[in-house]
Amino acid sequence: MEGTIRESNAPRFRILMFPWLAHGHISPFMELSKRLAKSNFQVYLCSTEINLNFMKRSAKFDENSSDHAIEFVQLDLPDLPELPPHYHTTKNLPPHLEPTLKRAFHMAKTNFQNILNNLKPDLLVYDGFQPWASELAALNHIPSVLFLVVGAVNLSFVYHSLRCRVSGANETYPFPEIFYRDYEIKKILAKLQESKAKEGDALDVFKSIELSSDIVLVKSWRGIEGKYIDHLSSSCGKKLVAVGPLSNQECNGKEADSYSLIIEFLNSKDEASVVYVSFGSEYFPSKEEREEIAVGLELSNANFIWVVRFPVGHAIGLEEALPEGFLERVKGRGMVVNGWAPQAKILGHRSTGGFVSHCGWGSVIESIYYGVPLLALPMHLDQPLHARLAVEIGVGIEILKDEDGQIKREEIARVINEVVVKKTEGKLQGQKAIELSKKLREEGEEELHEAIEKLRSLCSKNK
Repeated sequence: MEGTIRESNAPRFRILMFPWLAHGHISPFMELSKRLAKSNFQVYLCSTEINLNFMKRSAKFDENSSDHAIEFVQLDLPDLPELPPHYHTTKNLPPHLEPTLKRAFHMAKTNFQNILNNLKPDLLVYDGFQPWASELAALNHIPSVLFLVVGAVNLSFVYHSLRCRVSGANETYPFPEIFYRDYEIKKILAKLQESKAKEGDALDVFKSIELSSDIVLVKSWRGIEGKYIDHLSSSCGKKLVAVGPLSNQECNGKEADSYSLIIEFLNSKDEASVVYVSFGSEYFPSKEEREEIAVGLELSNANFIWVVRFPVGHAIGLEEALPEGFLERVKGRGMVVNGWAPQAKILGHRSTGGFVSHCGWGSVIESIYYGVPLLALPMHLDQPLHARLAVEIGVGIEILKDEDGQIKREEIARVINEVVVKKTEGKLQGQKAIELSKKLREEGEEELHEAIEKLRSLCSKNK
């Protein structure tokens, strides 16, 4: 790979990377793989065919390169009639098939064992949903390290919750700034009653932590999560090692063509005058929520870029999805994008002055990396905890919902107007975001180098 660092005196260790089948997991594994490849590791990245094909297209992967510092390894899942190969990924997977995908993934243990036997890597880096991968590596006397792609604050709180039950966690968790609101707790408890799947996921992650050799890697930075990294380390008895933001700066030509209109729009606006609105790739606001967001944006008088997504098979036109006449009324100051937008490019643009986000961990890290204040509108799962963290460290303002957890247009309009239009609120958050951005870029890289040396040490022990 271009830019690979060659250390002539150091052996070139072989690392097998094994993420869960979701792009939100695969992407950090890919970014870590690139950093390892540049530090004289031979990297093998293992996933299903559909995910590997996506990575080859999106990661500038050159199969004809003379230097195969990163090689892709295909994991075949068993043939199940209800799960054809194009569903061997969480992207576009119908929700009712998620348990089937997890079952098929687990059933592929024998195929993964064969990969371990053939490659004989010096180290396995695995994801939280497959503790069995670590167990298989141990049978081959291969050390394995868990890589957590979620925030430490989330797992720190969940670890605590499992000991004292979710409903009592707020009162006894040692960091009062991090909590769930009453309506959020009700939602979580209702989900747990519906299905034990999420609870099972948590137990898998904790088992994965337990099995990890010496350390656990986490996609984070001590500058924002130091005390939560330490609390989780103390709770689980493993040393957590941060690897920094792993920000991806690359995009391919096809993506560049599709976002030229967005960049033109941003270029035409004043500095810090645009609010970017996105709820990630796996949360789809309801019709009622879309209406509240739309009217809130309209009332805010702010310039905006709003990414609207629909579940596969349920896509509708923007005219139909949004309030009547909305697109015409906001013409010139608002841009609604259907499906995909280059988030990093938008956040890195001088015209972007705020980010209305669901607070998925990747989005929180990116907002800090690019120094953009976060207007937090968490939807479910761990997102409320990430939102509270953003407020605590001084880079976020939460857009409050009503006591039943419903989004309110007036609150959206008020926060956006005061932060992006009047700039009467959010000044401190903006300054703090810029300050943390500089530190994150410097210190995050230092933490990554420390993590890489620990991995090298683990590989050496195995020789």
